[in-house]
Amino acid sequence: MSYTLDDLIYLMRRLRDRDSGCPWDLEQDFASIVPHTLEEAYEVADTIEREDWNHLQDELGDLLFQVIFYARLGEEVQLFDFHRIVDQLVDKLIRRHPHVFPDGTLRGERRQEETDTRAVGETWEAIKQREREDKQRPGVLDEIPLSLPGLSRAAKLQKRASKVGFDWGEPLPILDKIEEEIGELREAILSGDSDRIRDEMGDLLFAQVNLARHLEVDPEQAIRSTNAKFERRFRFIESKVEAAGGVWSDFTLQQLDAWWDEAKNQGL
Repeated sequence: MSYTLDDLIYLMRRLRDRDSGCPWDLEQDFASIVPHTLEEAYEVADTIEREDWNHLQDELGDLLFQVIFYARLGEEVQLFDFHRIVDQLVDKLIRRHPHVFPDGTLRGERRQEETDTRAVGETWEAIKQREREDKQRPGVLDEIPLSLPGLSRAAKLQKRASKVGFDWGEPLPILDKIEEEIGELREAILSGDSDRIRDEMGDLLFAQVNLARHLEVDPEQAIRSTNAKFERRFRFIESKVEAAGGVWSDFTLQQLDAWWDEAKNQGL
């Protein structure tokens, strides 16, 4: 017998039972489980990036459990339950995919016509903007979560601003802006003013995110990929240090850098 979604909802109800539930689960509230939700989302992303398909199912289950947890918390205070979450989600996705559900119903037939990805994205953003206006929150940058990773949030801020024409027309001028920001950072470093250095460093990162967006590169994925590459090459150097029977301080930076190049040449 296989367990179902209804079984999972029942399990969550048992965990939160005031008389016989789990003490840890009973202590949690919306705010306290947010860090766990973020951690589970990152673990899903990490599993995919490592192509660890054997564990992806498990990590997706952990992430789903977070949604079930929030649903139970909402049900307890009569805000919403899991079924209302699903109902609202399906309704929203039907509304945002008129090219698939042209008559606005789940079972309606799709028109037999070509729709390219760019057009779909433009329609999606236009519908989301109308939804924001319907909520009487007309601010262009409204509802971009503060909890997003910095690079991801920078990209979303820039993308949203671009919808009203506040954007560079092409990537090359952004390279000039990056060079300008590097110059300002250099001046800040020479000044020794830590607040100014932090501010200029942020400006440089923000400009680099802008370039990544124009090159259709997700900055968060790019830096995660580079982090993984750095880790592979550093571990290679570490193995060389251990194989030589020494400690890190026994080797010059030039020797360590030579091993780095060796790792690079090996495609690590």
